[in-house]
Amino acid sequence: MKSFPFLAVFICLFLPLIQAADKAPQTAKLVTIMPLGDSITEGGDTFIVYRYPLMEKLRAAGYNVAYVGSKATHSVSGSPLGVLPHEGYAGQNVAFLRARFEALYRKNPADIILIHAGHNHFAAERPIPGMIDDTRAIITNARAINPQVVILLAQVITSGKLPKYSYIPAYNKAVAGLAAELNLAASPVISVDQATGFDWRTDTVGDQVHPNAQGAEKMAVRWFDALKKILPPPTGVRRE
Repeated sequence: MKSFPFLAVFICLFLPLIQAADKAPQTAKLVTIMPLGDSITEGGDTFIVYRYPLMEKLRAAGYNVAYVGSKATHSVSGSPLGVLPHEGYAGQNVAFLRARFEALYRKNPADIILIHAGHNHFAAERPIPGMIDDTRAIITNARAINPQVVILLAQVITSGKLPKYSYIPAYNKAVAGLAAELNLAASPVISVDQATGFDWRTDTVGDQVHPNAQGAEKMAVRWFDALKKILPPPTGVRRE
């Protein structure tokens, strides 16, 4: 009989905590995101990269996400986010990414891939068919490794560096068509329009290609709006 008072105290003290824990919101599982592209994804010393303002928005909203990638270049000095991995390659085009993608993705088979790749060609090359083929191959390889991968495929930001980048409007139209063609319920391919509303006159640095702070913010907002539609809620539903 002497054990009953102790048991009663235990129940009084700990049962409410157990019940509260049972009803507490469940943290969403970590979702990995691979930013893939050229210098606009990698970042640089003279312009602003979207990866940091995007992660700030995701963290502030409570999403349990992390970037993955083999590179840690051009981190933002003093940022509380620290080093954010990526697969951005300055000066490189879609063909370069295609040639290396399978090996890179096997090391980091992210749940979501953000693809922003369309610069680093010349209009005189008539590059669009090859770029679309290379992008298709990247998506095919990603699905072979991760059949549930989600691809956010950007219609890339506009540029005032002409005539070099005069092909971009037609390329962006082809990108939207490719996304619609490859979209599957099990592995969505979603076109993200980074071009509309992006004005190279006000949203890029002096080279008329790379984003300034305002341009990077616009890119981050577009990615964030697309990610909100596919990410699990920041917390689970309370159990009753």
